[in-house]
Amino acid sequence: MVGARPVRITLAAVTSCALITPMAQAQPQPPKSAEAVGYGGAVSSVDPDATRAGIEVLRRGGTAADAAVAVAAALGVTEPYSAGVGGGGYFVHYDAETGEVSTIDGRETAPAAAHPEMFLEDGEPIPGAEAITSGLGVGVPGTPATWQEALRKWGRQDLGEVLRPAERLARDGFVVDDTFREQTADNQERFAAFPATRDLFLPGGQPPATGTVFRNPDLAETYRTFADEGLDPLYRGEIGADVVEAVRNPPVDPAAGRTVRPGGMTEADLRDYRTAEPDPTHVEYRGLDVYGMAPSSSGGTTVGEALNILEGTDLGDLDQAQYLHRFLEASKIGFADRNRWVGDPAFGDVPTEELTGQEFADSRACLITPDAVLPTPVAAGDPRHPAPCAPQAPARGGEPYEGPNTTHLTVADADGDVVSYTLTIEQTGGSGITVPGRGFLLNNELTDFSFEPTTPGEPDPNLPGPGKRPRSSISPTIVLQDGRPLLAAGSPGGATIITTVLQVLTGRLDRGLPLVDAIAEPRASQRNSAATEAEPGFLARPEADKLRALGHEFTPSEEIGAATGVERLPDGRWIAAAEKHRRGGGSAAVVAPAP
Repeated sequence: MVGARPVRITLAAVTSCALITPMAQAQPQPPKSAEAVGYGGAVSSVDPDATRAGIEVLRRGGTAADAAVAVAAALGVTEPYSAGVGGGGYFVHYDAETGEVSTIDGRETAPAAAHPEMFLEDGEPIPGAEAITSGLGVGVPGTPATWQEALRKWGRQDLGEVLRPAERLARDGFVVDDTFREQTADNQERFAAFPATRDLFLPGGQPPATGTVFRNPDLAETYRTFADEGLDPLYRGEIGADVVEAVRNPPVDPAAGRTVRPGGMTEADLRDYRTAEPDPTHVEYRGLDVYGMAPSSSGGTTVGEALNILEGTDLGDLDQAQYLHRFLEASKIGFADRNRWVGDPAFGDVPTEELTGQEFADSRACLITPDAVLPTPVAAGDPRHPAPCAPQAPARGGEPYEGPNTTHLTVADADGDVVSYTLTIEQTGGSGITVPGRGFLLNNELTDFSFEPTTPGEPDPNLPGPGKRPRSSISPTIVLQDGRPLLAAGSPGGATIITTVLQVLTGRLDRGLPLVDAIAEPRASQRNSAATEAEPGFLARPEADKLRALGHEFTPSEEIGAATGVERLPDGRWIAAAEKHRRGGGSAAVVAPAP
């Protein structure tokens, strides 16, 4: 707890509402704005209702931590396929009073029954779809514990107060947009296999129509329970018992004909869950201090290593093709090293300091040449014994699976505190299992573990184990200039999170793009594979042909990430920035707009 800041504000009693049917009459969708400038604090998320929840809390005198929890809870209503009570995440916080950057690791943990071969059958990995849509893939949720810890450390309001906007939103409903409908339709077959999921998200057996109102009274009641009783009902009580039952005996319709494997979570696993508070990763880049999330996430180490690799080149002085070439090659090398070395540090010695050290980066940077690409997959280096640059034989192995979804929010308050927070249930729609009567989906985060060693013959730090956190690519980032916030950013997108954040940072810091334009730039994601994923807008640029001439190969990807950020201007104004188009466009707002 910092100083005398945490002043608890008690939520007044709220009259309960009758249950409301999931759908109502069509309404106009609320407006979105990709950029806002002003004073008093700033909020950026993918959703206008969630952004408004954060602004409401800031206007009531809440801190950045208070507002971040409010936004996250609202996203659990409007972005339930990306985040919510049944998932986890990583929270990075800057405290203006102390000048310190701190983190909360709220990653889901494997149950005590987990073991290295839990995703193998007869020595072979089980089908990915059967791992994703199962109780086997469900980790112990960490998101509510993250909220509680963030409020304890940096909040002025209690959990009930900051949950108020989300509870209201779940009870009264939100307007369905095209993204929500499309994500529901994409999951229609597996959602239909679970009666509780089908009843909630497929009213009348079909995805909700764009422009109609979607309500989730069960989730509203879950939030009300948290407001009245704290988190004991989840981690030690009836809600937790319902979670365990859904994991161990997945509530699947027998007529669905779907194999849904049970998991091994117990009520003791819930009771034993704890957040972690590792020191943030830190690298110096162009005279700035860049802070990120340490393992169990690989985001901070991999973004940090790539920035260190790029440090020796003036990216602002290169033409666009050469800038992108070096960005892609640095990403490739960073992923080679993260796959070999990064896992849960509670279960192995992760060389975080060495991975983010300039000496190791320099030993890797000289692999990059301006006129050719490195053959893939690139072999990992040894950060504890950096070797002089030399040609290396390609390594064996592939890219571990990570689902493409998640959501990110960025918040600043009137005092200058900043939060960069990414939360997730992993796959779009998570496990597909809604906890009956509770209104939230369970994650499938344990599928982020390696099912078997990624590179044959090499140790893999990301194999399952009891109580272990699976490796993540989540990369919430805060950049300081002379000890004060300059910007913060992050993104969803599975393993593409790392490359998205790196591209946004270099676009803003090296190429001089306004933050909203750095977020909007067409994206490409190279993760130590033969082909680089690239959006259509990237492939349509003339630089794509120049990169192909150097040896880059591309595979199309409809959309990569959905970033948000905030930036502080020298005069004290905040810029909130979100996507212009991805996921239908994000939502940025400030407390007091100004030119």
